[in-house]
Amino acid sequence: MIDLPIYSPIEEIFNPLFSSKGVQLFIKRDDMIHPFISGNKWRKLKYILLEAKKLQKKHLVTFGGAHSNHLLAAACAAAKFGFSCTGIVRGENVENETLLLCRLFGMHLIFEDRESYRDKPALFKKHFNNDPEAFFIDEGGSGPFAATGCSELIDELTEPYDHLFCAAGTGTTAAGILSGINRKSMATKMHVIPVLKGSDFLKQEIENLSNGASFEFHSEYHFGGYAKTSDELLNFIKDFTSSTGILIDPVYTGKLLYSIYDLISKDYFVRESRILAVHTGGITGVLGMADRFKF
Repeated sequence: MIDLPIYSPIEEIFNPLFSSKGVQLFIKRDDMIHPFISGNKWRKLKYILLEAKKLQKKHLVTFGGAHSNHLLAAACAAAKFGFSCTGIVRGENVENETLLLCRLFGMHLIFEDRESYRDKPALFKKHFNNDPEAFFIDEGGSGPFAATGCSELIDELTEPYDHLFCAAGTGTTAAGILSGINRKSMATKMHVIPVLKGSDFLKQEIENLSNGASFEFHSEYHFGGYAKTSDELLNFIKDFTSSTGILIDPVYTGKLLYSIYDLISKDYFVRESRILAVHTGGITGVLGMADRFKF
């Protein structure tokens, strides 16, 4: 049985900026779904795991960087639901807290150079072509199954929101949520914050996965690229976390919330707007930048 109870409350965030601009900001706490299969990681894996079970596959094979939240989520999910698991890691053989947790959950790790890593199907074939029980899961769990799982977030909303914001790395989560909004014919405007530089391809990917649905794409908040940051962003994360008790990371949710605060300060929203930000979990990403924070 592949099932995980969803506990993802919505909290209002209070700040003098919001009251001065006449808007309300809420955050959907998908980070609270599970300590390790958290946020969009569970939503993306749910139907992938069901498909693996349906096909009687017993060995999950997936991909990620050395600090990948997806690898950690896949390792934990494999242990919880009775699969063996291999993670193919981009780059040199290293040790860190995230990979330690992956190993503790039973994940076997294979390190591949960055050039070889680009062709994931080829790596899967290289290592597991003779394993009939092996099941390919793309980096980040991206794909149609993942989008279907992410679309279910919309079914959990009990209040109306004028705007919904989501960070995007592969675009799967955003596309899934957007599909859910359209399925329910909601008036909510979707906003996507790409966390990587040169994200035009990502916009196209979201359009393809959501059948051309309309959304706003804010490409100016990447802070230099994927997993790149700055003192300004890190200071924002420190201030936000210490004033709300909600931990956010520099890779995804930090950039997401920074963008919302910035847009509010620039009067992007009309007064009385209700804004919902989706916390997509992955807060162990903070550990990968521990040496960047200054106190």
